[in-house]
Amino acid sequence: MKALLTRKIGMTSAISEDGTVAAITLLSASPNTITQIKNTETDGYTGVQIGAEPAKKLGKALAGHFKQAKVQPKIVREIRVDELTEDLAVGNQLTAEVFSIGDSVQATGISKGKGWAGTIKRHNFHRGRKTHGGRSYRRPGSIGSMYPQHIFKGKKMAGQMGHEQVTVKNLKIALVDPEQNVIGVFGAVPGPRKGVVLIRENK
Repeated sequence: MKALLTRKIGMTSAISEDGTVAAITLLSASPNTITQIKNTETDGYTGVQIGAEPAKKLGKALAGHFKQAKVQPKIVREIRVDELTEDLAVGNQLTAEVFSIGDSVQATGISKGKGWAGTIKRHNFHRGRKTHGGRSYRRPGSIGSMYPQHIFKGKKMAGQMGHEQVTVKNLKIALVDPEQNVIGVFGAVPGPRKGVVLIRENK
């Protein structure tokens, strides 16, 4: 299983031998611990729960849940797997070395929140004309005719933009540094600096 909970450090760039410049996102990949194994007999599916970063304080329920793994993680995520292998056991650690340069991965994180945004910013609407008496510069325009006397669900309108789970697929691993616990990925991944990013191999 190739998966790791990381935190976004920031972005940099690298110049290849042919002179092209590539953007690279750096991720802090501290060791993850397997906290639970899910199987078809008890849970109905196969999956692995991993945790990262020590928590300052946990409730009794969570502390009891993580007792077997002998850790108290701050961040916990679950990843579904096709089959459970022998190396997947509660308490085992996953480090940056699970990935190799050139691996194809996908990154999941919470995108940057933009607040309440209008239709131009949120859905790339055109603005209205500013000449010949036009007054609707950045208004949404008509949102429906007479029938059926209500607005259809999913209508593109102003609203909350960003701050939602986003997955970017087909990214490539650019560098792996086990000593510094750093992973580099070609391209951008969702979220702000210090945001939690789940990196796993492409399905």
